[in-house]
Amino acid sequence: MRASRVLRKLRAGEIVSCFKMNLSEPRVAEIAGIAGFDCVWADQEHIGLDWSVLAGCIWASKSQDTDLLVRVPRGSYSDYVRPLEMDATGIMVPHIMGLEDARKVIEMTRFHPTGRRPIDGGNADGAYTAMDFNAYLEEANRERFIIFQIEDPEPLEDLEAIAALDGYDMLFFGPGDFSQGIGAPGQWDHPRLLETRIRVAEVARKHGKFAGTVGGPGNLSDLVSMGYQFVSVGADVVGLTRYCQELVKSFAGAPAAGSPAAGAPALPTSKSYLENQTTSAK
Repeated sequence: MRASRVLRKLRAGEIVSCFKMNLSEPRVAEIAGIAGFDCVWADQEHIGLDWSVLAGCIWASKSQDTDLLVRVPRGSYSDYVRPLEMDATGIMVPHIMGLEDARKVIEMTRFHPTGRRPIDGGNADGAYTAMDFNAYLEEANRERFIIFQIEDPEPLEDLEAIAALDGYDMLFFGPGDFSQGIGAPGQWDHPRLLETRIRVAEVARKHGKFAGTVGGPGNLSDLVSMGYQFVSVGADVVGLTRYCQELVKSFAGAPAAGSPAAGAPALPTSKSYLENQTTSAK
């Protein structure tokens, strides 16, 4: 089983870079990998990413030794384990709402002795049955990561107990939904949001878990100083949108049709063009 680049760096105390993709195009994952990102985040919670496209994203990421993280929808155990069986390197489960919720996810996504994840072994992560049965279980537990997303106020009461559980790797703070959950949507400097962001990192590290969140170049140093080792910065749609906006802006200063810029040769009028064409044809 391919070793996780994310886990290797996290366990060595290094910072992990992640790039989010919203577009259903495996080449986005490949480009991010070529650029040097450690991890690409694909999404099935908010995006209609079908399984064949996801398979292409996984192959593209692996071609660059980049991990592919899938944020799964909240659903049955099949929704959680299928990306892992396709050889995604990790999954992120959104909206963990309490201690029992976290325990159930661990039971569904980890093999014995930690959980009771349903076993197949005939898929990509098990090398299509080429792996030894018990080696497959052990390596899947060791080299595939499970992330719990803390993005609501409800699980904060259980945060210490959740962090103390065995069988998962990271607490990931999601500020967007959290801001909505506390009745302050989009108020990124709200005291409760700032306090919780710090607390999630502190509690994760206290109990031997890694801490992850979203950020950007402007606050990356601050997040790292808080204890966040895994930071998702940017997204394909953000970059493409801004690029297109800048290109469109370049047209705003262009001269109007029929009013050439000073010093530029005048374009022929329709009448003069036709006259020239008629003369040259004789």
